[in-house]
Amino acid sequence: MRKILAPCALKGVEVRIDPIVAFVSNDAFSDLNPLRRIPVWMDDEVTLADSSVILQYLEERWPEPSIWPVDLAQRARARWLEEYADTRLADVLLGHVFFERIVRPHVLGEEGDLERAKRGSETLAPEVFGYLERQLGDGPFLCGNQACGADYAMAPAFLNARAARCKPKRDTWPKLVAWLERMEAETLLGRLNEMAWAMLAAPPAELADRMRAFGYEASDRSWGGGRPRRGPMSWG
Repeated sequence: MRKILAPCALKGVEVRIDPIVAFVSNDAFSDLNPLRRIPVWMDDEVTLADSSVILQYLEERWPEPSIWPVDLAQRARARWLEEYADTRLADVLLGHVFFERIVRPHVLGEEGDLERAKRGSETLAPEVFGYLERQLGDGPFLCGNQACGADYAMAPAFLNARAARCKPKRDTWPKLVAWLERMEAETLLGRLNEMAWAMLAAPPAELADRMRAFGYEASDRSWGGGRPRRGPMSWG
């Protein structure tokens, strides 16, 4: 969700949020997204159920300021890194580590696969961290001197991974750690991460109040509730 909220804030697009917990949504939510995943975007024109599609929609409907580099090659590279964030990075940090250590025991009421989490944290995550370390180069952000869609797609998963005791070490991946600190200190993600952290440990009944403390209002309708359940393409 932070991948979408940051560009909205940059572009001045006002949003209202249904603060539902992933994996805990009602039957009607399947009509919005048959994969039962968040985020879902709804406005007066369209309903969209994929974060990359939502990001592109925001860019085309509200083109200024752009969240992509001006240079053609850098823009293409940024889109590849956004894809990497949604696939490999998400599979390792969210699917292996966060899902097994946090979601399964605390949301789904299942026993997490700790061996799978350990493999994600100790074997797979270092491979991802090493790749990103090499991608950062000498610039402050992934594709230049300012954060772009790739940065906002990539950085949020690290907060979830940190909650599940997995984070890059400064002495091994110094550029990656410096970039994460820069994203927290110099971009809108810092405030959004504060909100995400406050909501992470909150019971469902308190999520809307936690969100309002950071300036976001709840949507008029909620798709939350029902029994915890997996979507048709869930991890694990």
